Amino acid sequence: MKRANRPAETPHSRPRENPGNPSGQSPMESTIEAVAQMERAAHDARSWIDQFAAAISRLAGSASSILVHVVWFFAWLAVNLNVIPGIEPFDPFPFSLLTMVVSLEAIFLTLFVLITQDRMSKDADRRAELDLQVNLLSEKEATMILQMLKQISEKLGLNPPSEADLQNLIKETKIEEISEKLDRALPPE
Repeated sequence: MKRANRPAETPHSRPRENPGNPSGQSPMESTIEAVAQMERAAHDARSWIDQFAAAISRLAGSASSILVHVVWFFAWLAVNLNVIPGIEPFDPFPFSLLTMVVSLEAIFLTLFVLITQDRMSKDADRRAELDLQVNLLSEKEATMILQMLKQISEKLGLNPPSEADLQNLIKETKIEEISEKLDRALPPE
């Protein structure tokens, strides 16, 4: 067998391991894994009623659920309108039992959907809070980077493109001030 000529591995030719990412994953892969872990943790933290409500909501929102209901209603009507000979109607017109069963199903289905939507809303709020925190950190990092670049530019004698714009960007962002201005600018509910 012939061996391929490979250059000897030196300390400089070896891929360097990122100390903040010992697994060697790319930033995208590690971010995806972090998000997946957060979602698994949120899923695992659900109560049994949340899990049950989500399962019922998924089932009720499926095409097979529509099919089951269509078959069930046609069968109920066929039996109780005496369309099928030999089967005695048990809920004659105006179908009081059917009305009660459908009403109870609608009540419970509505409750399960509301439970699911409440959980989904809490999950969305948690993600929005995380997004806000990441954005605030990114803003602070970007401001610091701009300040460092300005110092480097001054040291090298480079002229910034627009001093006024740069000064506005370098200032620390005051979240409370932005929030107040946004509240004044948006129409009332």
